[in-house]
Amino acid sequence: MCHNCAQHLSPLDACVAAVSYTYPWSDCIGRFKFQADPSLARTLAHLMRHAPWVEPALDAAALVLPMPLSPARLRERGFNQALELARHLSPDKTHAHTLLRRGDSAHQVGASRQERLDHVRDAFWMSPERVSAVRGQRVVLVDDVMTTGASMYEAARALRVAGAAHITGLVLARTEEKERHH
Repeated sequence: MCHNCAQHLSPLDACVAAVSYTYPWSDCIGRFKFQADPSLARTLAHLMRHAPWVEPALDAAALVLPMPLSPARLRERGFNQALELARHLSPDKTHAHTLLRRGDSAHQVGASRQERLDHVRDAFWMSPERVSAVRGQRVVLVDDVMTTGASMYEAARALRVAGAAHITGLVLARTEEKERHH
C-alpha cells in the first residue's frame, strides 16, 4: 500500500499500477496522452494486462469503466486515453458512458493533493440508465496515470453511491512518492 492510501481512506477496494511513472514510461505515456498517439494503446494495455493481479481483476469484473474526460479535455486531446486502454484490456466489458464527468475542471498537473481534491469534488456522476448495471457489481476503473488519486477516488465514490460492490482501480502508471509531495 502506498503512503497516500495508508493516510487517506480510499473508496477503492484495490488499486493496481503496471509501472512507475519514470523513464522510459513517462515519455511513452506523454506521447500517448499529449501527442494524440492512440496507436500506443494496444501495447500499453498489453503491459497493464501482464502486471500482477490485473488479469484476475478483469476476469472478476462485470464492468470495466474508463475515467471520463471533461468535454473540453476530450476536444483538446481528440480521444480519451483511459477509454482506449480499457477497450484493449476488456472490449466486451468496457462501457464508455456509464461514468460521466461534469463541467471542465482545471488541469491537475502541478496541483497539490488538496487542490486536486478541490478540482474534482462532485465532478463525476452516473448515467441514470446505467445505475442498475453497476449496482452490486465488481467494477474495474481504468486510467493512465495516478498521482494523488484524487480523481480516481472521486470517481470511485460516485460508483459506490450507485451501489458498486467492489471497485479496483487499474492504472498504467503511478507517480513516485517523492513526486506527490508538493
